[in-house]
Amino acid sequence: MAKKLVKEYYSEQGVKEWRRLIRDPYHQLEFDTTMHFLKKYLPKNGLILDAGGGPGRYTIELAKLGYDVVLLDLTPELLKIAKNRIKKAKIQDKVKQILQGSINELSIFENHKFDAVICLGGALSHIVNRKQREKAIDELLRVAKGNAPIFVSVIGRLALLVTALVHFPQEMENKKLFRGYRDKGDYHGGYGFAPCHFYLPEELRESFEKRKVRIIEMVGLEGLSSSHPKETNRLFKNNPKAWKVWWETHLKTCTYPNVIGISEHFMIVCKK
Repeated sequence: MAKKLVKEYYSEQGVKEWRRLIRDPYHQLEFDTTMHFLKKYLPKNGLILDAGGGPGRYTIELAKLGYDVVLLDLTPELLKIAKNRIKKAKIQDKVKQILQGSINELSIFENHKFDAVICLGGALSHIVNRKQREKAIDELLRVAKGNAPIFVSVIGRLALLVTALVHFPQEMENKKLFRGYRDKGDYHGGYGFAPCHFYLPEELRESFEKRKVRIIEMVGLEGLSSSHPKETNRLFKNNPKAWKVWWETHLKTCTYPNVIGISEHFMIVCKK
């Protein structure tokens, strides 16, 4: 049922999801920070799996950088957008496959197939069932070659609580709903967003550590800007010199444990 609701939600988002990461400077922080760390840790070339890659924003960017990419996502409508955007970008030769599927079932791929695996934007968060989330992590690791980097970003729980305080205080009146995502991180849908598990950083780290992978880095993708979109956008627009300093500050602080914890999205980078 949760998978169906996720598919329905993103089917309705369509172009909005394609534009989400570039709609304003605040949202672009997630994209730019992710790309910064992808460039830092990806091999110089190779085949990358973009698991849960939606309309293909990262697939296209990586293909432009010369990587071969396989794009997989649950939602046909988003993959249709991806196909059109890939054609428009004229990088069809670098995108080897565009496949519909779920990140917790990658049996179409053999073991140790990819030189890197990315699962970004919260695709893992949209699996509410814990056992299925754990299976998804196993699958993402299984299809990666030995020593291949794996990048997984999720949606943060503490930032959600701040968002509830600022924008949706009425949700606290629904004690079952609010306590569900406050205490367990679980949101089952029905109130304007797809079903989702909101992570704590230590929870994500533990899921990978117990699989004996090497954790390279954890990153708060919006960092200190989290929950401050108006201020972030205003700084970018009105003071370019200050923005350069803020971007520098962001990169210096986004790996601090406390900053990761308050970020709307955060990412783990590891190697098998």
